[in-house]
Amino acid sequence: MGTLDDKVAIVSGAGRGIGREIAVKLASQGARVVVNDLDAASAQETTAAIEASGGTAEPCIGSVTDTGFGERFVQTAVDSFGGLDIIVNNAGYTWDSVIQKMTDEQWDAIMDVHLTAPFRILRAAQPVISAQAKQEAAAGAVTCRKVVNISSIAGLGGNPGQVHYAAAKAGITGLTKTLAKEWGRYNVTVNAVAFGLITTRLTEATSADDAEIDIQGRKIRVGVNPELMETMQRMIPLGRPGTSTDAAGAVYLFCTPESDYISAQTVVCGGGFTL
Repeated sequence: MGTLDDKVAIVSGAGRGIGREIAVKLASQGARVVVNDLDAASAQETTAAIEASGGTAEPCIGSVTDTGFGERFVQTAVDSFGGLDIIVNNAGYTWDSVIQKMTDEQWDAIMDVHLTAPFRILRAAQPVISAQAKQEAAAGAVTCRKVVNISSIAGLGGNPGQVHYAAAKAGITGLTKTLAKEWGRYNVTVNAVAFGLITTRLTEATSADDAEIDIQGRKIRVGVNPELMETMQRMIPLGRPGTSTDAAGAVYLFCTPESDYISAQTVVCGGGFTL
């Protein structure tokens, strides 16, 4: 038996990297998972991997920044699995630039995916969460539900070239603390995990020809200069960057029954690195 048997989870940005590991981890513990990704093939691959391991999953393909996506994401959980217990707001990417070179398009895009999208998903979830809590209270039952928002150490201490990303991730802290107060009456815990240096396609060291990702037609260069990567690693007490599995483990902790009385917190998953 898993620690999350019969729970229903939605995980945004779960087609690859950290999001995929989160979805797989929750499913391995018994949760039925709605897998979101912008890329249909990636969402289907994660769904298939979960099912191949004996888990249950349903894809929900699309951009978290699209109007109406939050409602569709939540409704997929309700229609497919009958309810909603765990929300993980993970989708995101970086589009770095110093402030004097940053365009309005860059600012808006990063704020939309990292802050506005989680807000819309959580707003869409409120009627479902509220109705479930009322039904359970009337029946004399209590269920603790979970929200885990993904932040970054950039949101706690800033990071050159990421004024928009840092601002959005700082906003996640405010969103998390406020929603913990609003949703405590529904017996929902709301926490955030702030990642340090986690090895993904967005942070892997690159050569002069940086890798690119395609975000709805935008070609965005990603990667970290190898020398900077080495410097950052030396600052981590555990001596290495984190893996996607490490990151997923931190999120999972906030989804377990053992964390039912922990709320409004931001925990750094960074190998001991402090700002």
